Amino acid sequence: MTKKEEKKDSKIEDVRKELIECEKIKEEYLAGWQRSRADFLNYKKEEFERREKIREFAENELILKIIKILDDLERAKKEIPEDFKNSDWLQGFFQIENQFKNFLKGEKIEEINPKGEKFNPNFHEAVEEIETEKKEEKEGEEEKKEESGKVLEVLEKGYKRGEVLLRAAKVKVSK
Repeated sequence: MTKKEEKKDSKIEDVRKELIECEKIKEEYLAGWQRSRADFLNYKKEEFERREKIREFAENELILKIIKILDDLERAKKEIPEDFKNSDWLQGFFQIENQFKNFLKGEKIEEINPKGEKFNPNFHEAVEEIETEKKEEKEGEEEKKEESGKVLEVLEKGYKRGEVLLRAAKVKVSK
């Protein structure tokens, strides 16, 4: 083999080594770009979920404010004198109350009105415990038996949105 051929073979070998090195660098860049792209897509997804949670939180806060207004309307409704109950202008106020209730239904808000149900600390807040007795007849005799853990009165309705509790129902419970 001549010197010229050796030089040529040496150059070809150098080019091959350089090509192999370029291939390695290309693969590193490609892998880095793919990781960056996946990271960015994950970031976008997480950011969307975070914004969605913030939006839901803000909506729930607004709904709680509307519920307080509805509570006040219901309390005022209980205090209306009998001679005013059939007036036209008062029926307008009742219509506003119905609009609030329809709005809440449209937002998939459910009332928690547990009167007569068993007390559930996940959805109810016991404000007061009341001593009660239940009479049972047993073979001609009257026997008094305590009935405990039952919701006797709802002081303030609770509300939930799907599985999220917005406000627990405030209740009086039997002891």
